[in-house]
Amino acid sequence: MLIKEKISIEEFDDKSYQIRLVEPLEEEKAVLTHYLHNIHNGVSKYYKDEALSILKNYVEYKNENEISVVEEEALQQLLFEVENVPFPTPENYTFKFIDLFAGIGGFRIAMQNVGGKCVYSSEWNKDAQKTYRANFGEVPFGDITKESVKNYIPNEFDVLCAGFPCQAFSIAGLRKGFSDTRGTLFCDIEQIIEKHRPKVVFLENVKNLVSHDNGKTFKVIIEILEEKLGYKVFHKVLNSMKHANVPQNRERIFIVAFDPKQVKGYKKFKFPSKVKLTKTIHDILEQDKQDDKYYYPETHQYYPELAKTITKKDTVYQWRRVYVRENKSNVCPTLTANMGTGGHNVPLIKDDFGIRKLTPKECFAFQGYPMDKYILPPIANSKLYMQAGNSVTAPLIERISKEIIKVL
Repeated sequence: MLIKEKISIEEFDDKSYQIRLVEPLEEEKAVLTHYLHNIHNGVSKYYKDEALSILKNYVEYKNENEISVVEEEALQQLLFEVENVPFPTPENYTFKFIDLFAGIGGFRIAMQNVGGKCVYSSEWNKDAQKTYRANFGEVPFGDITKESVKNYIPNEFDVLCAGFPCQAFSIAGLRKGFSDTRGTLFCDIEQIIEKHRPKVVFLENVKNLVSHDNGKTFKVIIEILEEKLGYKVFHKVLNSMKHANVPQNRERIFIVAFDPKQVKGYKKFKFPSKVKLTKTIHDILEQDKQDDKYYYPETHQYYPELAKTITKKDTVYQWRRVYVRENKSNVCPTLTANMGTGGHNVPLIKDDFGIRKLTPKECFAFQGYPMDKYILPPIANSKLYMQAGNSVTAPLIERISKEIIKVL
């Protein structure tokens, strides 16, 4: 990425300064925003020296004797930018967490809602970083497999959160009697847990993790957490529509692991029980006419098939390339990362104006995001669909988080 410069003349106390605003590199943006988010607590020390160095490069001027004046002005402006966001850090937080594979912030919203303070975030996808920054005022660090990125993780945090990808483990090598996780992203989680020893590890993955690679993948994860790292592990498959009152049929496996030396009451932990589904798809769907690009015109080659099958306004349908699938439970089917790319798995509805796709905003709402204030940045719809499909269901994460907090 090229450094962008902007030269301007600013007035401070009737003095003219020539200021060069230099846009930081991506990792520098992460350092700077993490420092500013933690400027009022002890965690800032992990970012301070490098952040102040970046800030000096960010603002340059003629009179070096007045360096503190201009830096303070720049600092206050940047502080406003990271604090004036839809989801700021709670003022009276009670615990600290890190947000790995952060995506668009589902874990962060949930954890902040129960009193958590995020002290580190990591997400490699540039578009997801934009969405994250728009809502939390923080640029996540990038590729967590890089040691330079891991080295920014503060020593002091209580909960490690991660919705990590499902990958098979190698059966070729063994390390000290344990299965070899090298070359997988869980290996990076393992290394971070081993180094920092958080009180709690909170993981989310697809339901099929349990059966992935004939059950070997899940077995290795539990083995590493319990036998190698010494954590006490709880795991359960939960459904967003059954356990969070969110009208989406979405099953995911959740793993919560406690360090028994730090969490004496871990045995009291229980996953949240089922709740009655009172919300319907109409609590989510927009009632007004949406942009024409979401509607199928009558001239579309598949419109006759769509019109023949998509007849109800209380149902979300799925287009399976050659046929339409009705979701008979009258909730939204599982949102996937590949929806919106080539027509596969695109959720469809019939409204008063025709047959259309769900909008990205509606997809985010079906994941429980509060769309009255959650910001979708100006990026391609295909990217937003992918982000929604990859996300966790925030209210379900919040319900689990409340149960975790009870035993901390």
